[in-house]
Amino acid sequence: MQRILVIQTAFIGDVVLATAVLETLHHHFPAAQLDIALRKGNESLFNEHPYINEVLVWNKKSNKYKHLIQLLVSIRKNQYSLVVNLQRYAATGFLTAFSGAKKTIGFNKNPFHLFFSESVKHSMLIDGSGGHEIERNHQLLESIGKLKMCLPVIYPSKADDQFVEQFQGKNYICIAPTSVWFTKQFPKEKWVDLLNQIPNNFHIYLLGAQTDFDTCETILQASNNQHISNLAGKCSFLQSAALMKKAKMNYVNDSAPMHFCSAMNAPVTVVYCSTIPAFGYGPLSSVKTIVETKQLMPCRPCGLHGKMQCPLGHFNCANTVQTEQLLSSINC
Repeated sequence: MQRILVIQTAFIGDVVLATAVLETLHHHFPAAQLDIALRKGNESLFNEHPYINEVLVWNKKSNKYKHLIQLLVSIRKNQYSLVVNLQRYAATGFLTAFSGAKKTIGFNKNPFHLFFSESVKHSMLIDGSGGHEIERNHQLLESIGKLKMCLPVIYPSKADDQFVEQFQGKNYICIAPTSVWFTKQFPKEKWVDLLNQIPNNFHIYLLGAQTDFDTCETILQASNNQHISNLAGKCSFLQSAALMKKAKMNYVNDSAPMHFCSAMNAPVTVVYCSTIPAFGYGPLSSVKTIVETKQLMPCRPCGLHGKMQCPLGHFNCANTVQTEQLLSSINC
């Protein structure tokens, strides 16, 4: 293997899970040049990554198809020995099929799979028998040989570690309370109730993007806990991951911060609302707690991804989760 490209142009959480493939490829082919193709906005995740040679970026929000063609031109110029496509969508299938690589691998659900050198069955079952996402991705590598599957890893820099040191002089807990999807996001009032019951010997950091600042501030202002800092928008992806690494506990939704914890092996408590762990996107940390409603709900899960509102209007998959379920993971 001389030069390998991994394609994952989905959201940041999917990219974090894709790093397991990068780790596996580097472990078995340490001399190969590893590249990754991402959507614009996720490239900072690979700042100073020790194994990545080049990050190729697809701007999907502006002149989407023009930039897709430009990305294909860059891919073809690099003359890859191997392209591994982790996605099941036509655009990345197009890139893979016409990459000019000696060997191309992807899932059989991709519309372009007939043009790949190797096509692998993709299985995602509600009973969990389809395995974890990193296991599904690893199946793409089986035609190369018997490669030992690695876990996802991200690499904050020394500068990232130094930046978060200012927040680490005390016992602390991180909470990432938001999600892109309404039905994946534990309600604000539920987070407030948790904050009000966390003991005063912990400082609490609310994490998120700049767009999450107002939501985090609303939660902070509604709580009577006096030991909360709103860091939404103040930490990069990698700085947030570095901070989560040494937290006593990290409380998250079924969203990207959960995967940050997996990649840093940080302790995590995940609240599942409309989705379920059996889809194969659960936490991989050594210390992990999964929290979900104890009630049997025929409407749950209501879909593989989150939704912008509860289809039935009650959102009981979240509202019936009890604060005590979350508190148990820090032995309160």
